Amino acid sequence: MAETPRHQLVPRWWERGPDGWTLIDGAEDEARWAATAYADRSLITSVVGQHADHATPGDRPVGLPTSSATLPSLTLRMLRYAQLDHGDELLDVGTGSGYGTALATHRLGEKRVTSVDIDPYLVGVARERLAGMGLRPGIFCGDATGALPGSYDRIVATVAVRPIPVSWLAALRTGGRLVTTISGTSLIVTAEKRADGGAEGRVEWDRAGFMHARPSPGDYPPGVGELLALARDQEGDEVTVGPYPVVDVANAWDLSSMLGLTVPGIEHQYQEDGEQRVALMAHPDGSWARATATGDDPPAVHQGGPRRLWNELDAIRSYWLSNGELPVRGARVLIKPDGRAVLARGKWHIRL
Repeated sequence: MAETPRHQLVPRWWERGPDGWTLIDGAEDEARWAATAYADRSLITSVVGQHADHATPGDRPVGLPTSSATLPSLTLRMLRYAQLDHGDELLDVGTGSGYGTALATHRLGEKRVTSVDIDPYLVGVARERLAGMGLRPGIFCGDATGALPGSYDRIVATVAVRPIPVSWLAALRTGGRLVTTISGTSLIVTAEKRADGGAEGRVEWDRAGFMHARPSPGDYPPGVGELLALARDQEGDEVTVGPYPVVDVANAWDLSSMLGLTVPGIEHQYQEDGEQRVALMAHPDGSWARATATGDDPPAVHQGGPRRLWNELDAIRSYWLSNGELPVRGARVLIKPDGRAVLARGKWHIRL
């Protein structure tokens, strides 16, 4: 890490402001650039497909980040989970700024590191900036969930996937090690390739949040924003009083991860106005929920659509209270050669 000049990989970035995202140009304030680049924080480099390198000071993109330079401590932890050894060949999925690629190249040498990203601009600029540091690993543009060139002893992904891509299992050598995260959760999975083409491992006692893998550059597919907006005001098909306080699900990582496993695809919004709390949930199948309360009082819960999303959340909270913990962290992971996976711990299990 000490030998990798991170600031050279992130000369410009986006910071979220009251009017949307604001462009920060490191060259305009070198002290701020240095302090930010070497802090343990993620730096957003692209929003809705608009890269900071191409932006003007007046640009105010609105939407989700589509690329970032991951915080250094997490980048390092993901590489540590791979248990890299001398002579290993690594596939780095999600080049991004090239920072993780640089660290891996320092460790293994440029001939043993291959990196892939879906965005051709990111691939080109990372290749150029790493070359400026004297590092020339193999970097190519493509859909990492599709066919991959070569075979590898280690695959480390800093994008989230669900299910595990079959191409990863095919490219991983027997006995090789996979490190990735599951989309819609903060779960880090490590697994070793078996002779039958599947893999076996565990959910680590750790947390990570990565962007979902995308099949093409640019923004994510349309979500359920309109349904979330409707959920704010409409009367529910069912109106009840919830047993537990309103919670900001997206920032309750264990709770969110369990819900992301049982009902994948939910989007959340949460707002506090003084003591007033409002949580919204929406799913692509048309289900929605709104919970409103003052402080920690029992919330009024409105729900509509084919499923009762807040009931699903409350069932997880009840399990937590009854058992003292949620079962997913530390769970065993079994991945079949076709990418289907089972997470299991004790009597609990779930299929992805």
